[in-house]
Amino acid sequence: MNEHSGTSPLLVLVGLPGAGKSTIARRLGRALNLPVVDSDELIEEKYGKSCGDIFSDLGEEKFREIEAEVVADALHQPGILALGGGAVLHEETRKLLLHHNVVWVDVSAAEGARRTEGDRNRPVLAAADPVAHYQQLHDQRRPFYQEVASFRVRTDQRRPQQVVADILGYLDTLD
Repeated sequence: MNEHSGTSPLLVLVGLPGAGKSTIARRLGRALNLPVVDSDELIEEKYGKSCGDIFSDLGEEKFREIEAEVVADALHQPGILALGGGAVLHEETRKLLLHHNVVWVDVSAAEGARRTEGDRNRPVLAAADPVAHYQQLHDQRRPFYQEVASFRVRTDQRRPQQVVADILGYLDTLD
């Protein structure tokens, strides 16, 4: 792991949609007095529409290319960086993440599906059986999260402040 510098994120959060990355990133930013960057928000600002619309309009392959470019740029910004759930699917992104402190914010398929139910901004989750589909995504992406993560934290049945406390404890071990 690289030492933290002011030109890269202190932490990068990865995990499936609904795991709690954005919530945890905001709370970590407040706790550490650091800016928070969300790759999905950067994409939305750049294209003037939601990630879900961009994904639907361009298809997954083109969306992942755009996402990889945005993530590569964001990895040169200070603060806390939360990545979209599928960012780890891009090989170049995974290679870049190996040089950062990456926290895998993990959630069970049942809880993740419950949290994202009915969210039309997440077309990747659209399915007749949301829990089975979420489990399939979890199984597909787990090896990639494991590859890049230096720390894993579960969010099921846990309040955000408990998750943040675990991550702050992890940060203390890096000193």
